[in-house]
Amino acid sequence: MKFALLLSTALLAFPTMAAAEEAAGDDTNTILVIGKSVGYAATDSVTATKTDTPLIDVPQTISVVTRQQLDDQAQHSIADVLRYIPGTTVGQGEGNRDQITIRGQNSTSDFFLDGVRDDVQYYRSLYNIERVEILKGPYALIFGRGGGGGIINRVQKAPSNERFFASAGGSVNSFGAWDASADVNLPVSAGGALRVNGFYENLANHRDHFDGERYAINPYLAFDLGGGWKAGLSYEYVKDDRVTDRGIPSLACTQPCTPGPLPGHRDTFFGVPGVNRTGLEAHIVKARLDGQLTDNLNWSSTVLYGDYDKYYTNVYANGGATAPSGTVALAGYIDPTKRENFIAQTNLVWDVALGAIENKILLGLEYGEQDSTNQRRNAVLSSSTLNLANIVYPTVTFPAVNRDTASKVKFFSAYAQDQIGIGEHVDLVVGLRFDRFDIKGTDFAVTPDRPFARVDEKVSPRIGLIFKPRENISAYASYSQSFLPRSGDQFLTMTTTQENLAPEKFTNYEIGAKWDIHPGLSATVALFQLDRTNATTPDPLNPATTINAGETRTRGIELALTGRLTDKWQMSGGYTYQDAKLRGNDFVRLGQVPEHQFALWNRYDFNRFVGAGIGVIHQSSQFAANRTTASVTRLPGFTRVDAALFFNASEKVQFQVNVENLLDTTYFADAHNNNNISTGAPLNARLSARIKF
Repeated sequence: MKFALLLSTALLAFPTMAAAEEAAGDDTNTILVIGKSVGYAATDSVTATKTDTPLIDVPQTISVVTRQQLDDQAQHSIADVLRYIPGTTVGQGEGNRDQITIRGQNSTSDFFLDGVRDDVQYYRSLYNIERVEILKGPYALIFGRGGGGGIINRVQKAPSNERFFASAGGSVNSFGAWDASADVNLPVSAGGALRVNGFYENLANHRDHFDGERYAINPYLAFDLGGGWKAGLSYEYVKDDRVTDRGIPSLACTQPCTPGPLPGHRDTFFGVPGVNRTGLEAHIVKARLDGQLTDNLNWSSTVLYGDYDKYYTNVYANGGATAPSGTVALAGYIDPTKRENFIAQTNLVWDVALGAIENKILLGLEYGEQDSTNQRRNAVLSSSTLNLANIVYPTVTFPAVNRDTASKVKFFSAYAQDQIGIGEHVDLVVGLRFDRFDIKGTDFAVTPDRPFARVDEKVSPRIGLIFKPRENISAYASYSQSFLPRSGDQFLTMTTTQENLAPEKFTNYEIGAKWDIHPGLSATVALFQLDRTNATTPDPLNPATTINAGETRTRGIELALTGRLTDKWQMSGGYTYQDAKLRGNDFVRLGQVPEHQFALWNRYDFNRFVGAGIGVIHQSSQFAANRTTASVTRLPGFTRVDAALFFNASEKVQFQVNVENLLDTTYFADAHNNNNISTGAPLNARLSARIKF
């Protein structure tokens, strides 16, 4: 009944396929280069090599989700995107942030915006995004520290000076969540344009006591200055306020066994209503200048300033449930963080031929300063357990500071890369990056105050060999490295022991092949091995502490097919097998790395008015944390089916309904540790509509 009522009152919209392809990020329609795509298929990337390079000539695995696919699947978050990207898993992020695992490497910071670091812990929206790029394997040459398993890059919608266009839309789902958005592009001169994106989202889901809202606005001004010079200035304001939800605990074992999620409590809230909350306010300014110095020499610079004010309060299950109607231990804390980021990068790209050898030489510099303050106050609860037979939530206070740190990071990078064309059939990509990472901070929670500091200087190489027997087919082999300083993803604290440990190192070996079957349809296959040395990990039995994990290894194979099979049928699909473990000890398996992942999304247009979509996600079982003991929780495997229906009422008005979890499967999508497990949503529908002007 609720579904029928929502369907009958829907107002929404998304572009027709033809309209979406017309504006799907083709560089000829925007002042600043952002990459080309046709429907679901991207043809090149500006960020993978920091040069405008066809994907077939990049010697590593890249998955690109275009704006049309984001719209067709009604995706609103990074988590929505990654559900359909095999080889990646979404972490719970303690209910307050994006957290990902790529090729066995878990991260809260490997996120970028137009190739510039965006590492603050928050939920990223897609309202102003043209495409999402998932680059797999270490990418230190291009992106610097971190990125051990890969990175997520969001490409921002850019202004176009060709014409005025605008769209407005909204959606509502069967949980009661709704959103509204607008996208307006206005030429302001012969060479300039202003593009403004904005949205508001009221949050709701299947979980008890969950609510929230977020909104943002992003004006973006760009000018073609003539003579090959272009400039852009973007400002984004983001506000997010929502319930912090860390899911359900596991069911404690009464005999030697592998724990699993607590049954019968899919919707039960294991926090405290009115206390569990997270909020973010962010101001992000990005300036960009591109110039053509000579016919074969181009220069570009980007500067990003971000001011982020975030907090989250968590009360959560701190142990397994004794029984489905038994008790669960609780704990909690409040954690406010403020950060200012200033990052500047500049690049020279020189196209030069030395005899028969063509070179595309990249020379770049990057400098950044990141200032952070963070506190943590542990909770004092009126009751340290929750009785599932008669739930009465405790009262909570946060009387004392348990962590109080301030840190300042300065980093400098210099890098060089050469994309070498040797005849018609062989390309070579070689490069080196030097990084200097300097952290200084103070721990104010001890007496006397304890300063901490460390400087790391690392060189990260990359080499890739590409053989192209035909223009549309490539086979490649690559080697790359990356590193992570001992201050970790967020560099908020550093123990005395950590100060004396070398950075973690990631080494990736990959061979693969790419085939552009025809324009708009591409296939890829890759075999990879990623080794992590000097590794540490959160203790699955006490996540607040870390333990040495030694050397880990992830081996796997990845297959993908994306694009248009016929003039009416588009698809995006892939399969990944991963074997992720501690080297020399097969018992120790890496957390949140299912061995098998499969995802397939199809859209078929019956005629110019009606289309349909169907999607399948399959994920085999995975451990909630690194399995170092038999008591680590295993999340069962699952298969989820999604569907969609598209209706074009006219060239300017479109309607869409997406149904998630069509078969109402019970599943557990992700986790943070043994006893913070997210429950998958039951069958639900989202109705959407958009009008174009």
